[in-house]
Amino acid sequence: MTTTRLVTMPVAKRRARAPQAADAPPPSIAPGPVARTFGVIALVVATLYFLVPVYWLVVASTKSNADLTSTFGFWFADWNLGANYDSLMGWTQGLFWRWVGNSLFYSVSAGVIGTLFAVMAGYAIAKFAFPGKRIAVGVIMAGLLLPVALLTVPLYIEFHALGLTNTAWAIIIPSAVSPFGVFLGMVYAESSVPTELLEAARIDGAGEARIFFTIVLRLLGPAMVTIFLFIFVATWNNFLLPLMMISSADLKPVTLGLYGMMSYFAPDKGAVMLGALLGVIPLIVLFFTLQRYWRSGLAAGAVKG
Repeated sequence: MTTTRLVTMPVAKRRARAPQAADAPPPSIAPGPVARTFGVIALVVATLYFLVPVYWLVVASTKSNADLTSTFGFWFADWNLGANYDSLMGWTQGLFWRWVGNSLFYSVSAGVIGTLFAVMAGYAIAKFAFPGKRIAVGVIMAGLLLPVALLTVPLYIEFHALGLTNTAWAIIIPSAVSPFGVFLGMVYAESSVPTELLEAARIDGAGEARIFFTIVLRLLGPAMVTIFLFIFVATWNNFLLPLMMISSADLKPVTLGLYGMMSYFAPDKGAVMLGALLGVIPLIVLFFTLQRYWRSGLAAGAVKG
């Protein structure tokens, strides 16, 4: 009886203590008041850093050259928007909207082509074993370290030899090559495409092309949106490549066209600011349209990884 009592008493104590441990609240992981304050301050500073230039661009696009230097920079002067638009059309000889359309065509084409090839390459590297795989990954990583401006002159020499300068392909083909897109596609395919799903599809008799276009592309959708945005923005903002490749006014993107306006003697800066504002609107619309897909893709990748 004494032995039984010695054995059962600790068990009874543990059973009595178990509800207390279960009822204890978990340790809080919420930031403290100091960290929360610094976080809010950092977010406010970052918001102002990104929004103030856009606001200044809106204000400056309504001013004349005299108003830009004689009025307060962050507030409107006399409403000169209509005169600036007329000046913009006059300086560009009516080609401004054509330049915007050219930028849109170059960026969308390079984004679609580059995204497709990037996810194809990333999926192949992540899910297939082939000779030279490590070398291919090393070359892609090296491509991330090379600045685009460093490759512009060699690209111009090659495209000039092929007779492709002063054509749309001279901008679309180089812009569609994205080492970062391949890297992102590789990482996302490795974590988001189950190997068991691919093996089940092969057992059912599906070919590799059918597996990729009917299964893999749907799983890589969020990564594709991210890659497309990066290529689109990089192509839209590219200046040195069109400057080297394009000589015809009809083929200029909006960045090169606005640079041509600023190269004149005593340019109408208010008109240039209005052109820059109108030229950035497609980027803003694109980001607001694809934002939910991009954010869901980043969240899904974080959970699956």
